[in-house]
Amino acid sequence: MYVLCLLFVSALTAFAADKTDKHLNEVAERLDDSAAVLREIMSTPDKGIPQDLLNKANCIVIIPGMKKGAFIVGAKYGKGFVNCRKDARAGWSAPAAVRIEGGSVGFQIGGQETDVVLLVMNEKGGDRLLSTKFTLGGEGSVAAGPVGRDTSAQTDAGMRAEILSYSRSRGVFAGISLTGATLRPDLDDNMTMYGKRLTSKEIVDTQIKATPAAGKLMSELNRYSPVEKKN
Repeated sequence: MYVLCLLFVSALTAFAADKTDKHLNEVAERLDDSAAVLREIMSTPDKGIPQDLLNKANCIVIIPGMKKGAFIVGAKYGKGFVNCRKDARAGWSAPAAVRIEGGSVGFQIGGQETDVVLLVMNEKGGDRLLSTKFTLGGEGSVAAGPVGRDTSAQTDAGMRAEILSYSRSRGVFAGISLTGATLRPDLDDNMTMYGKRLTSKEIVDTQIKATPAAGKLMSELNRYSPVEKKN
Protein backbone atom coordinates (compact mmCIF):
# COMPACT_ATOMS: atom_id res chain seq x y z
CA MET A 1 0.00 0.00 0.00
CA TYR A 2 2.82 2.38 0.91
CA VAL A 3 4.55 1.71 -2.40
CA LEU A 4 1.32 2.30 -4.30
CA CYS A 5 0.84 5.62 -2.52
CA LEU A 6 4.36 6.68 -3.43
CA LEU A 7 3.77 5.76 -7.06
CA PHE A 8 0.49 7.68 -7.07
CA VAL A 9 2.10 10.80 -5.56
CA SER A 10 4.99 10.58 -8.02
CA ALA A 11 2.57 10.32 -10.92
CA LEU A 12 0.63 13.37 -9.70
CA THR A 13 3.85 15.35 -9.26
CA ALA A 14 5.02 14.47 -12.76
CA PHE A 15 1.61 15.38 -14.18
CA ALA A 16 1.63 18.75 -12.39
CA ALA A 17 5.16 19.51 -13.59
CA ASP A 18 4.24 18.62 -17.17
CA LYS A 19 1.14 20.82 -16.99
CA THR A 20 3.20 23.74 -15.64
CA ASP A 21 5.79 23.38 -18.40
CA LYS A 22 3.05 23.29 -21.02
CA HIS A 23 1.48 26.47 -19.62
CA LEU A 24 4.87 28.22 -19.57
CA ASN A 25 5.39 27.34 -23.22
CA GLU A 26 1.91 28.54 -24.16
CA VAL A 27 2.40 31.92 -22.47
CA ALA A 28 5.88 32.33 -23.97
CA GLU A 29 4.53 31.53 -27.44
CA ARG A 30 1.69 34.02 -27.00
CA LEU A 31 4.18 36.72 -25.98
CA ASP A 32 6.25 36.04 -29.10
CA ASP A 33 3.10 36.09 -31.25
CA SER A 34 2.15 39.47 -29.77
CA ALA A 35 5.58 40.85 -30.65
CA ALA A 36 5.20 39.53 -34.20
CA VAL A 37 1.76 41.14 -34.57
CA LEU A 38 3.11 44.55 -33.57
CA ARG A 39 6.19 44.21 -35.78
CA GLU A 40 4.21 43.14 -38.85
CA ILE A 41 1.60 45.87 -38.41
CA MET A 42 4.08 48.69 -37.83
CA SER A 43 6.44 47.59 -40.62
CA THR A 44 3.83 48.63 -43.21
CA PRO A 45 3.23 52.29 -42.26
CA ASP A 46 0.79 52.97 -45.11
CA LYS A 47 -1.49 50.19 -43.88
CA GLY A 48 -0.76 50.01 -40.16
CA ILE A 49 -1.48 51.92 -36.96
CA PRO A 50 -0.62 55.62 -37.37
CA GLN A 51 2.66 56.38 -35.61
CA ASP A 52 1.31 59.51 -33.93
CA LEU A 53 -1.50 57.54 -32.29
CA LEU A 54 0.84 54.85 -31.00
CA ASN A 55 3.10 57.54 -29.55
CA LYS A 56 0.16 59.16 -27.75
CA ALA A 57 -1.34 55.92 -26.41
CA ASN A 58 -1.30 55.26 -22.67
CA CYS A 59 -1.80 51.51 -23.14
CA ILE A 60 -1.80 48.94 -25.91
CA VAL A 61 -3.62 45.61 -25.84
CA ILE A 62 -2.55 42.89 -28.28
CA ILE A 63 -4.63 39.73 -28.70
CA PRO A 64 -2.74 37.52 -31.18
CA GLY A 65 -4.65 35.08 -33.37
CA MET A 66 -5.03 31.57 -32.06
CA LYS A 67 -5.12 28.46 -34.23
CA LYS A 68 -8.64 27.48 -33.23
CA GLY A 69 -10.41 30.79 -33.14
CA ALA A 70 -9.38 33.60 -30.88
CA PHE A 71 -12.21 36.08 -31.26
CA ILE A 72 -13.84 34.72 -34.39
CA VAL A 73 -17.59 35.07 -34.77
CA GLY A 74 -19.13 32.34 -32.67
CA ALA A 75 -16.12 31.92 -30.38
CA LYS A 76 -15.67 35.52 -29.22
CA TYR A 77 -12.75 34.70 -26.98
CA GLY A 78 -9.08 35.53 -26.91
CA LYS A 79 -6.02 35.89 -24.72
CA GLY A 80 -3.24 38.43 -24.91
CA PHE A 81 -1.40 41.17 -23.06
CA VAL A 82 -1.63 44.82 -22.08
CA ASN A 83 1.34 47.18 -21.68
CA CYS A 84 0.91 50.71 -20.30
CA ARG A 85 2.86 53.88 -19.64
CA LYS A 86 2.00 57.08 -17.81
CA ASP A 87 2.74 59.32 -20.80
CA ALA A 88 4.70 59.42 -24.04
CA ARG A 89 7.93 60.14 -22.14
CA ALA A 90 7.62 57.11 -19.89
CA GLY A 91 8.75 53.57 -20.61
CA TRP A 92 6.37 50.70 -21.23
CA SER A 93 5.32 48.52 -18.31
CA ALA A 94 5.84 44.79 -18.22
CA PRO A 95 3.02 42.90 -19.99
CA ALA A 96 -0.04 41.92 -17.99
CA ALA A 97 -2.04 38.97 -19.27
CA VAL A 98 -5.68 39.62 -20.19
CA ARG A 99 -8.72 37.75 -21.49
CA ILE A 100 -11.25 39.23 -23.89
CA GLU A 101 -14.70 37.71 -24.16
CA GLY A 102 -18.08 38.31 -25.77
CA GLY A 103 -19.13 41.43 -27.60
CA SER A 104 -20.05 42.12 -31.20
CA VAL A 105 -17.65 42.58 -34.07
CA GLY A 106 -18.49 45.17 -36.70
CA PHE A 107 -17.66 42.91 -39.65
CA GLN A 108 -17.45 39.23 -40.56
CA ILE A 109 -13.90 38.12 -39.89
CA GLY A 110 -14.25 34.88 -41.79
CA GLY A 111 -10.86 33.43 -40.92
CA GLN A 112 -9.44 31.01 -38.42
CA GLU A 113 -6.87 33.49 -37.08
CA THR A 114 -7.53 37.08 -36.10
CA ASP A 115 -5.35 39.63 -34.34
CA VAL A 116 -7.04 42.30 -32.24
CA VAL A 117 -5.18 45.46 -31.19
CA LEU A 118 -6.55 48.16 -28.89
CA LEU A 119 -4.98 51.57 -28.23
CA VAL A 120 -6.04 53.27 -25.00
CA MET A 121 -5.61 56.95 -25.66
CA ASN A 122 -5.83 58.64 -22.25
CA GLU A 123 -5.22 58.07 -18.57
CA LYS A 124 -8.91 57.76 -17.77
CA GLY A 125 -9.26 54.95 -20.29
CA GLY A 126 -6.13 53.33 -18.88
CA ASP A 127 -7.60 53.37 -15.39
CA ARG A 128 -10.77 51.72 -16.67
CA LEU A 129 -8.76 49.13 -18.54
CA LEU A 130 -6.78 48.18 -15.44
CA SER A 131 -9.91 47.59 -13.38
CA THR A 132 -11.06 44.08 -12.51
CA LYS A 133 -13.49 43.96 -15.43
CA PHE A 134 -13.90 46.44 -18.26
CA THR A 135 -16.59 46.52 -20.95
CA LEU A 136 -15.67 48.12 -24.27
CA GLY A 137 -18.20 50.70 -25.34
CA GLY A 138 -20.04 50.42 -22.04
CA GLU A 139 -17.76 52.04 -19.51
CA GLY A 140 -15.57 53.85 -22.03
CA SER A 141 -15.97 55.04 -25.61
CA VAL A 142 -14.45 52.81 -28.29
CA ALA A 143 -14.12 53.54 -32.01
CA ALA A 144 -12.65 51.92 -35.10
CA GLY A 145 -9.11 53.19 -35.39
CA PRO A 146 -7.81 54.98 -38.49
CA VAL A 147 -5.12 53.32 -40.58
CA GLY A 148 -2.16 54.96 -42.32
CA ARG A 149 0.94 57.04 -41.70
CA ASP A 150 -0.77 59.75 -39.64
CA THR A 151 -4.21 60.93 -38.62
CA SER A 152 -4.00 64.65 -39.30
CA ALA A 153 -5.84 64.44 -42.62
CA GLN A 154 -8.11 61.54 -41.73
CA THR A 155 -9.92 61.88 -38.44
CA ASP A 156 -9.83 63.28 -34.96
CA ALA A 157 -10.98 59.94 -33.52
CA GLY A 158 -7.84 59.80 -31.41
CA MET A 159 -8.92 62.97 -29.64
CA ARG A 160 -12.49 61.82 -29.00
CA ALA A 161 -12.45 58.09 -28.27
CA GLU A 162 -10.82 56.60 -25.18
CA ILE A 163 -10.04 53.39 -27.07
CA LEU A 164 -9.28 52.75 -30.73
CA SER A 165 -9.79 49.19 -31.99
CA TYR A 166 -8.19 47.32 -34.87
CA SER A 167 -8.28 43.82 -36.29
CA ARG A 168 -6.27 41.84 -38.81
CA SER A 169 -7.47 38.70 -40.55
CA ARG A 170 -6.14 36.97 -43.68
CA GLY A 171 -3.63 39.77 -44.16
CA VAL A 172 -6.25 42.55 -44.05
CA PHE A 173 -5.72 45.14 -41.31
CA ALA A 174 -8.39 47.72 -40.52
CA GLY A 175 -10.20 49.57 -37.77
CA ILE A 176 -13.23 47.74 -36.43
CA SER A 177 -16.29 48.56 -34.40
CA LEU A 178 -15.89 46.50 -31.26
CA THR A 179 -18.62 46.94 -28.65
CA GLY A 180 -19.67 44.93 -25.62
CA ALA A 181 -16.55 42.81 -25.25
CA THR A 182 -15.18 42.48 -21.73
CA LEU A 183 -11.52 42.61 -20.75
CA ARG A 184 -10.30 41.14 -17.49
CA PRO A 185 -6.94 40.13 -15.99
CA ASP A 186 -5.77 36.58 -16.67
CA LEU A 187 -4.53 35.71 -13.20
CA ASP A 188 -3.38 32.22 -14.22
CA ASP A 189 -1.11 33.53 -16.97
CA ASN A 190 0.19 36.26 -14.66
CA MET A 191 0.97 33.56 -12.12
CA THR A 192 2.93 31.72 -14.79
CA MET A 193 4.90 34.84 -15.72
CA TYR A 194 5.52 36.38 -12.31
CA GLY A 195 4.93 33.65 -9.74
CA LYS A 196 1.98 35.56 -8.25
CA ARG A 197 -1.68 35.94 -9.21
CA LEU A 198 -1.26 39.64 -9.96
CA THR A 199 -3.88 41.90 -11.51
CA SER A 200 -3.10 44.15 -14.46
CA LYS A 201 -3.14 47.18 -12.18
CA GLU A 202 -0.66 45.60 -9.76
CA ILE A 203 1.75 44.80 -12.59
CA VAL A 204 1.58 48.29 -14.08
CA ASP A 205 1.55 50.29 -10.83
CA THR A 206 4.35 48.39 -9.10
CA GLN A 207 6.57 48.59 -12.19
CA ILE A 208 7.36 44.91 -11.94
CA LYS A 209 10.23 43.80 -14.19
CA ALA A 210 9.37 42.04 -17.44
CA THR A 211 10.45 38.41 -17.66
CA PRO A 212 12.93 37.18 -20.31
CA ALA A 213 10.02 35.55 -22.15
CA ALA A 214 8.61 39.03 -22.80
CA GLY A 215 11.88 40.28 -24.29
CA LYS A 216 10.71 40.32 -27.92
CA LEU A 217 7.48 42.15 -27.11
CA MET A 218 9.26 44.78 -25.01
CA SER A 219 11.84 45.22 -27.76
CA GLU A 220 9.18 45.85 -30.41
CA LEU A 221 7.28 48.31 -28.22
CA ASN A 222 10.45 50.28 -27.51
CA ARG A 223 11.44 50.09 -31.17
CA TYR A 224 8.23 51.54 -32.56
CA SER A 225 7.34 53.89 -29.69
CA PRO A 226 10.49 54.50 -27.62
CA VAL A 227 10.94 56.63 -24.53
CA GLU A 228 11.34 60.29 -25.46
CA LYS A 229 14.20 62.21 -23.91
CA LYS A 230 13.24 65.14 -21.74
CA ASN A 231 14.50 68.53 -22.88
